[in-house]
Parts: sequence; structure tokens; C-alpha cells
Amino acid sequence: MKRDETSFDVPAQLGVMRRYARSLTRDDIEAEDLVHDALVRAYERRGSFDTDRAAPGKGARDSAQKGAGQQGSVLRGWLLSVLHNVFIDRRRSRIAEARREADSVDLAETSAAPAQEHHLRLAQVRDAFMALPEEQRAALHLVAIEGLGYAEAAATLGIPPGTLMSRLSRARATLRAMEDGPAAETPNHLRIVGGTDEPSR
Repeated sequence: MKRDETSFDVPAQLGVMRRYARSLTRDDIEAEDLVHDALVRAYERRGSFDTDRAAPGKGARDSAQKGAGQQGSVLRGWLLSVLHNVFIDRRRSRIAEARREADSVDLAETSAAPAQEHHLRLAQVRDAFMALPEEQRAALHLVAIEGLGYAEAAATLGIPPGTLMSRLSRARATLRAMEDGPAAETPNHLRIVGGTDEPSR
């Protein structure tokens, strides 16, 4: 059955919709966007519009006597309800987007912190490395940075392999103590690190 065109006279309700949209948004441009979105949604859901809602509890004859004015009132209420729902959905969407942006900022700041901490730690390690005695620093550089084997590093420095191992052990113990903090500098820790690496005499 074809819908009575007078029951869905949307253009007649545009003024009311625009006024309500401006009241909600307090912005003319945003109000026009809101009305547009509401009209699109109303068109998509036009099948849900029911003119019988005009006079609940009234008979068909009574409703017919109301005529187009009553139907227009029902349409106006329905369109304003659609517009209001679109406004709420848009507001929720913006709030959700704002939260996502805030979370992104927090995540970026959280992600940046480890990088900054990492650079600080590297600077501390570098300073600790440069503070090592020259013989320990040379031994550790050749093995840990240049990748030389123990025998090759010992030969480069002109020292016995046992002496090289002792210097490496002491250098690593110093850097470990810096990394672990005061708790690492216990007598047991130092005894374990340095004991067996001493060259045999």
C-alpha cells in the first residue's frame, strides 16, 4: 500500500529541525550538518514511522478527523527524535575520539619514557666504562666492542691470557656494580666475580 505523501512531508519540518539543531549545537554550520545527518537517518528508517502514533487510544475515524495537521505533528516529533538521537550519537563519537586521542598521547609519552631512560642508561654505562682503569678499559674494549677473541686480545695487549681474563673480570664487576646498585657490592659478590679469574702464578 502506497504511503500517503501528506503523512511524510519532510520539507515542511525543516525549519523546526534547523531551530532545534541550532539549539543543540549552538553553531549554524554544525546545525546544518546535524540536520543533514538526521534526514539521512530518517530516510533510511522511514519504514519505522507510524502515523497511528498520533492519537494513542483513539479510533481510526477520530484520527482521520485530525487530518494532515495531526500527521504533521507526529512527523515533527519523529524527526526531532531522530535528530536528537543523531546528536547524541555524534557527541558520544566525539567523546570516544577524544578519549582515543588522549590515550594516544599518554601512550606516546609512556613510549618516550623508556627511550629517554635508555639513553640515560647508555650515558651512565659509557661514563662508567671511561672511568675504568686503562688496562681494564682496553681489555674490555677489545673483547666486548671490537669482538676479538681472548687469545687475540691478549696478544694485542702483549699480556698472558690469564691476565686478560682477570682484567675483563674486574672491569665487568665494576660495570655490574654500577648497574645493580649498592646491593650488588657485597663481599660475596666481589669474591665470586674476581676469584677464579686471577691468573695462576
